[in-house]
Amino acid sequence: GKNHETHAFQTTYLPIISVLSLDPVIGAIAAGNAVALKPSEGAPAMSSLLAELLPRFVDGTCIKVIEGGVKETTALLNQKWDKIFYTGNSRVGRVVMTAAAKHLTPAVLELGGKCPVVVDSNVDLHIAAKRIAAGKWGCNNGQACIAPDFIITTQAFAPKLLESLKKVLEKFYGKDPLLSADLSRVVNASHFGRLKGLMDEEMVSDKIVFGGQRDEQQLKIAPTIFLDVPLDSAIMKEEIFGPLLPILTVDKIHESFGLINSMAKPLAAYLFTRDSELQNQFEGAISAGGMLFNDTSIHLTNPYLPFGGVGESGTGAYHGKFSFDAFSHRKAVMNRGFAGEARARYPPYSAPKLKILKGVLEGKLGDMIQAILGFPRGK
Repeated sequence: GKNHETHAFQTTYLPIISVLSLDPVIGAIAAGNAVALKPSEGAPAMSSLLAELLPRFVDGTCIKVIEGGVKETTALLNQKWDKIFYTGNSRVGRVVMTAAAKHLTPAVLELGGKCPVVVDSNVDLHIAAKRIAAGKWGCNNGQACIAPDFIITTQAFAPKLLESLKKVLEKFYGKDPLLSADLSRVVNASHFGRLKGLMDEEMVSDKIVFGGQRDEQQLKIAPTIFLDVPLDSAIMKEEIFGPLLPILTVDKIHESFGLINSMAKPLAAYLFTRDSELQNQFEGAISAGGMLFNDTSIHLTNPYLPFGGVGESGTGAYHGKFSFDAFSHRKAVMNRGFAGEARARYPPYSAPKLKILKGVLEGKLGDMIQAILGFPRGK
């Protein structure tokens, strides 16, 4: 019945959409704002669901849901907003930022990118393979901004890692993953065609070492692993956002640092190792929106960590209290009485006054300002 359908929505769909749509909305409302929410036209069923349900349960003067495509989005971007929050790819992110600049509107951009996974040989291989597979294929079949995009490991360790991933994937999805009810579909025909193009590119089509099955009618692509694809191939130049996973090999694991840094800064970077020194070096050498050791994707679920990108992967952060902060302005307010006047502040300037000013310029800011303005110490 009706109540059962509503309950199913709350328990099944809400965790999926809350991160991308409702999480920022909650932060914006908590910070005292009204919100115009424009869901992606790439997922029309979810967009219409939000448009149907939010007006039923939320004050319409507080949140407005606007559906549509490029035309409607362009019309929205032409308006003057106090803040724009966008989740998507960097190409559209540039469009959003350009539109925001016309009105000097601040923007939070969560853009994704090619999230690398470095796998050292000093790991629990079975657990590492399960966690990589869960983050890549278990998370909407790779259609997530923080899904592992490619793996880097050593030439010596790659065969062991590949064999472990194969076993894990067969256990997760069976011998014919296209028949598995646990394997998500590609979101639409356009993205299916894009992924098909990445798979069929001449320089990578013979690099498939596992998977490769696909069903265009059902919009399903099996978990597919490539080995040592060329760096100038399309699959290594753009965010995959799907079930394709290249494995790149290096002679020594530290060579992965330079390889990652030769690319745009990712939204997330992952390292599997028991070596604490390698962890410290990775943390210091790699610039990424977020970092996770010995797992993938789950840092997204921690409300006490800011979630956002850096450089090409975005700007700004949200989740938990950080969502509130993203939609707030920290307004400095100061109130003075008429007591505590300090002559050092005013001309004519004497040598003692200049000494105080010199102290301010030399960085003794706190004490000097307190002395000049006559503030009580410690307030």
